Amino acid sequence: MSKNSEDFVNSIQNYYDIALQLVMKCGPSVRDGYSSKQADYEQKSSFYDLVTKYDKEIEDMLVAGLQKAFPESKFIGEESVAATGQLPELTDAPTWIIDPIDGTTNFIHRIPHWCISVGLSINKELVVGIVYNPIANEMYSARKGHGAYLNGQRIHVRNCTAMNDAVLAYEISLIHSIRVRDKNVKRLSKLGAHSAGIRCIGSAALTLCYVARGNFDCYHVEDLQAWDIAGAAVILREAGGVLCHTKGDEFQIMKPNLVAAATPELAKIMIGLIEEADAITDFTFK
Repeated sequence: MSKNSEDFVNSIQNYYDIALQLVMKCGPSVRDGYSSKQADYEQKSSFYDLVTKYDKEIEDMLVAGLQKAFPESKFIGEESVAATGQLPELTDAPTWIIDPIDGTTNFIHRIPHWCISVGLSINKELVVGIVYNPIANEMYSARKGHGAYLNGQRIHVRNCTAMNDAVLAYEISLIHSIRVRDKNVKRLSKLGAHSAGIRCIGSAALTLCYVARGNFDCYHVEDLQAWDIAGAAVILREAGGVLCHTKGDEFQIMKPNLVAAATPELAKIMIGLIEEADAITDFTFK
């Protein structure tokens, strides 16, 4: 290994270690909010886009800690983007992509499927992923080239190559948006008809982690944001999974329309079924 390569590996390890500690430290605060009688919340862009004070507090804590440890860092965070209305451009600089609570609606309703999600991009490539569910005490983590872990134990995708053997995850709650309603209902109908089961848990980051650990076998989602996906994308790939654009092209974190699957064979089947669904023209969902 060259000196430059060794230095890069060591720097990734340092980023990973510090971020893991900071995410873990956020646990007690956000657990207290979840356990309270009623979490106060506000609407952002629409009736289904919600935010609590804990979303803001956790993002502020993470940004402050990471900025202190790594002053060279840039940040793309859900709440900072909501506040400014500006989505920063992803550059080659070390960039932390943060969702302080992925699954805010679950958090508000005390449904235990939500998490803190942090991803690190360097040279526009995702290299570190951390997803933490404080309620279940599940810490998913990965750094490029070193595997994926749940609470320190290695995890892997299931060797599933056939759709009729696959548990499909699909974010059906997206039908609340009329702009993408027909597309999602058609795709869900087509994919679901060929799968062994369908699940929706309301958190993209946790869903990808469940594919990574073999609970689910595949997942399709579009129309989300980079922070919904960044941390878990690293974890899925390091667990042996496949992540690509809906059309089969290379996955781009700033345009996270994706097919995630345990195997290339399963991803190919999903892409074909989505193409068939999109070709349906005599369907309208009211």
